[in-house]
Amino acid sequence: MLRWVRQQLGFDPPHQSDTRTIYIANRFPQHGHYVPQKFADNRIISSKYTVWNFVPKNLFEQFRRVANFYFLIIFLVQLMIDTPTSPITSGLPLFFVITVTAIKQGYEDWLRHKADNEVNGAPVYVVRSGGLVKTRSKNIRVGDIVRVAKDETFPVDLVLLSSDRVDGSCHVTTASLDGETNLKTHVAVPETAVLQSVANLDKLVAVIECQQPEADLYRFVGRITISQQTEEIVRPLGPETLLLRGARLKNTKEIFGVAVYTGMETKMALNYKSKSQKRSAVEKSMNSFLIIYLIILLFEAILSTILKYAWQAEEKWDEPWYNEKTEHERNSSKILRFISDFLAFLVLYNFIIPISLYVTVEMQKFLGSFFIGWDLDLYHKETNQRAQVNTSDLNEELGQVEYVFTDKTGTLTENEMQFRECSINGIKYQEVNGKLTPEGCSEDSPDGNRHSLMKEEELFLKAVCLCHTVQINADQTDGADGPWHANGIASPLEYYASSPDEKALVEAASRVGVVFTGTSGDSMEVKSLGKPERYKLLHVLEFDPNRRRMSVIVESPSGEKLLFTKGAESSILPRSKSGEIDKTRIHVDEFALKGLRTLCVAYRRFTPEEYQEIGKRLHEARTALQQREERLADVFNFIERDLELLGATGVEDKLQEKVQETIEALRLAGIKVWVLTGDKHETAVSVSLSCGHFHRTMNILELVQHKSDSTCAEQLRQLAKRIKEDHVIQHGLVVDGTSLSLALREHEKLFMEVCKNCSAVLCCRMAPLQKAKVVRLLKTSPEKPITLAIGDGANDVSMIQEAHVGIGIMGKEGRQAVRNSDYAIARFKFLSKLLFVHGHFYYIRIATLVQYFFYKNVCFITPQFLYQFFCLFSQQTLYDSVYLTLYNICFTSLPVLIYSLFEQHVHPHVLQSKPVLYRDISKNAHLGFKPFLYWTILGFFHAFVFFYGSYLLMGEDTSLLGNGQMFGNWTFGTLVFTVMVITVTMKMALETHFWTWINHFVTWGSIVFYFIFSLFYGGIIWPFLHTQDMYFVFVQLLSSGSAWFAIILIVVACLFIDVVKKVLYRHLQPTSTEKAQLTEAGSGINCLDSMCCFSDGETACTSVRRMLERLMGRCSPTRVNRCGISLTSLCCRRFSYKLEPDEPAAIDV
Repeated sequence: MLRWVRQQLGFDPPHQSDTRTIYIANRFPQHGHYVPQKFADNRIISSKYTVWNFVPKNLFEQFRRVANFYFLIIFLVQLMIDTPTSPITSGLPLFFVITVTAIKQGYEDWLRHKADNEVNGAPVYVVRSGGLVKTRSKNIRVGDIVRVAKDETFPVDLVLLSSDRVDGSCHVTTASLDGETNLKTHVAVPETAVLQSVANLDKLVAVIECQQPEADLYRFVGRITISQQTEEIVRPLGPETLLLRGARLKNTKEIFGVAVYTGMETKMALNYKSKSQKRSAVEKSMNSFLIIYLIILLFEAILSTILKYAWQAEEKWDEPWYNEKTEHERNSSKILRFISDFLAFLVLYNFIIPISLYVTVEMQKFLGSFFIGWDLDLYHKETNQRAQVNTSDLNEELGQVEYVFTDKTGTLTENEMQFRECSINGIKYQEVNGKLTPEGCSEDSPDGNRHSLMKEEELFLKAVCLCHTVQINADQTDGADGPWHANGIASPLEYYASSPDEKALVEAASRVGVVFTGTSGDSMEVKSLGKPERYKLLHVLEFDPNRRRMSVIVESPSGEKLLFTKGAESSILPRSKSGEIDKTRIHVDEFALKGLRTLCVAYRRFTPEEYQEIGKRLHEARTALQQREERLADVFNFIERDLELLGATGVEDKLQEKVQETIEALRLAGIKVWVLTGDKHETAVSVSLSCGHFHRTMNILELVQHKSDSTCAEQLRQLAKRIKEDHVIQHGLVVDGTSLSLALREHEKLFMEVCKNCSAVLCCRMAPLQKAKVVRLLKTSPEKPITLAIGDGANDVSMIQEAHVGIGIMGKEGRQAVRNSDYAIARFKFLSKLLFVHGHFYYIRIATLVQYFFYKNVCFITPQFLYQFFCLFSQQTLYDSVYLTLYNICFTSLPVLIYSLFEQHVHPHVLQSKPVLYRDISKNAHLGFKPFLYWTILGFFHAFVFFYGSYLLMGEDTSLLGNGQMFGNWTFGTLVFTVMVITVTMKMALETHFWTWINHFVTWGSIVFYFIFSLFYGGIIWPFLHTQDMYFVFVQLLSSGSAWFAIILIVVACLFIDVVKKVLYRHLQPTSTEKAQLTEAGSGINCLDSMCCFSDGETACTSVRRMLERLMGRCSPTRVNRCGISLTSLCCRRFSYKLEPDEPAAIDV
């Protein structure tokens, strides 16, 4: 029981040993001293809490916050010693904050649990007791035999036992794991491949020994021992037999496999970064400000304590006749009395630390996050998907992003290849209405009869149809007419390809008349304009990254031996001796300039003697036990020479809509974009060029194919030197995974220096954890930039979790990225609205919210401190305890909360169309030390005006009350409190640019509520209160005309200087944001009114009149022209506003 509890709390992971032994179908040995190993269950967990650890873990996280921990200490102090205020004044707000935050975080984690349960509860079939049993994914155990059908996702890491094919092979796509959409072939060992029925598998007696789980997707070492009658057969197991969780079965009806790694031990889960609590830069700033205010609090408490004892040095003040000390007080320790007084002052001033700040921020983040989901601009109609918010704690971080790390396949692209152009025998062709049309020629009758292909065209298309690894859907078979209907139009065949390029080329060839119809044994079948032809497949020369080409040797129907080769132009053209080589090279360069992925196609005819020699060499190389790879490479080079060039192809990886515009907008906003992909070097560079990540004029630097530290370091030094020499030119850097590993090992600083001086960086052939390492490298650099990672597959989960902000794309590669992200969107283009509009608004709102809270608490407590100078530091409170408790919770909380939800200081359209405005809020500009200092000084200034204004106007007058009574301390404190509530509420109104009826209701309603509450609180004798100090105080205060005069005068005096400062700064030193509040005339977007803005020829009172007209409903917030005010006389002066793409801002005043 104890062990189970420890595992639930996360303290006791399952036992680990060097290797694991797995008994297939869990047939454990019946004799000997077998000790079963403990394996993880098959649950995937992306949540932070469980039922058991929610309370302790959540409380621990909450009390890590400075304000929460501080108020807990204050609450305990109030319980232990006699303090001026009740423990309820600290305990109640603390309990409220902790409870609301826990509910919010618990709800978000419940959503994660819900998503996990959908995955863990998915139906699967396992072989048990001689039959197929339907169960849930989470119930799969290590050793279970699992059946997976076509197009299903593997629920665990499986060792393939058999498939519906005789040879035990199956085809798998791992797009959601490594971003590669090509089909991969996996093969079972021969002894289990023949066990294709449940009954035969149930009789299998075998044991698998393999390594413990590791994150490397491409490494698996193990062996299987099969017991057959009296002998045991041992076969090696490698990556070709391992089917990974998250991959999808393709072109195979069903497979059976044995579970070897389950749950959080699968390779997909191990490539997730451990879930950690992400904290925004704003929260870190809040904690810094809280520490500063804590220092101010300690200073005030220590100073008050010292002054109290300095004052009491005189005997008449130490023990006045009306307050004689008890015998116990006279004999008590002076040190203890000093500490007790210090703690009492600490409690008296403790409200300078705004505890309600955290709960308001939590509510603002939680409620504000709904606007992202409700935004119709982030809704994708085709897939019926809207934006999702998985973590609302990072909303404002969307406005601080400096680096974007993006996946390529499925994120920037649609993951669909399209044939665009080709070059055959030196002539460029395009596909027009299912026909190959030479460039410059037009089709007179596009829908007319099919034309016959020229000899060169037909040979080129046959080479495309034969030199590939394309598979056809097993469900599709040729009917009586084959793949051609009576009208001559091809019926669609569903192809699965080893690369998306091959699939696009084979589909294009089928559209123009040469159709690959499948394989039968060792034969490949092709139909050329309806005429079937059968080619015998003799040899396949597989693709490898060093040769950068693949070839097939076939026997034509006439018995001729032919070699067809396709690959990169750099590997084909130098080996070609005939054909239109120069023209084709020019065409390939033209295709590349258009951002197309290019391949060259060539062939060679063999004489019988040549083929006999080739066959002999291939057999010797393939059966060699030593240096097999090197010998095969030599034979391939011998075969692939003296080629006759047929032509070249140009295929486009279709980009998502508006990707290029989005990347350019990010660049204008000052955000650097890095592309991290698992794809090949050439593919990645081609897509970077086509999507605008790399410009054609950019100098592309490469750090690829390095095998040693020394060569990598030398290349890095050369790149750094080139960048310094050509500092005027923009540079782009291409890095591959192996070179990156070497660069990060010992040359991290040099690598970072090169990267930061490049406008764009492309990392290719990246493993999932390498992506996370690159993000961490930037995140932890001295500048500490805010990073954002965006991807759509399980291979992107690590970098999504590592970055400050992680965004999942709802693509075609499963939901792992979406489930583990902070935000999820349907398309990459939505990123601009998410950052430039939502991120901008969230940051401005919360920056003002945080600083306003500190400001209003300085206003609140400073008069309390000043009052001690008038009461001999006797710790007498200026305000009633009810006012102390309700100031932050009721009287001043709603206006700032509504402001933080609805404020739009600039129109959303302007923010999205002018990305340069994003630069104004970068690097935490609105929460730096200068803005914080301004708000703090303003708070102290207003507090001094509240206190001394009230004292000078009312403090010395003893006959202002209607009944002739003198002003008492509660009346004076209530006057200060009344002025304070009105002033801080009006200050919030000054900061508001976008007024809605809700803003009006809570702003003016808060003031009205304060007056109504005070009248009821002081006008009735409440039986449950121990003291009734405030009885009739507020009514008497309001009965005095001079009190009303003092309130109005002090409020105006406080706000007048702030209004003057705003007006002067807006006219003399307007910021880009203030300039953006005016847009081009006729755009239909008007200046957003503010009380501190007026046009030429107007007085300041006119702007107040406009504000009142708004309040009375005479003027629409969105169409100021309805009031008869033209755009030429609006707000602050008329600006001709224009932002050019090449410059931050151009303003004509």
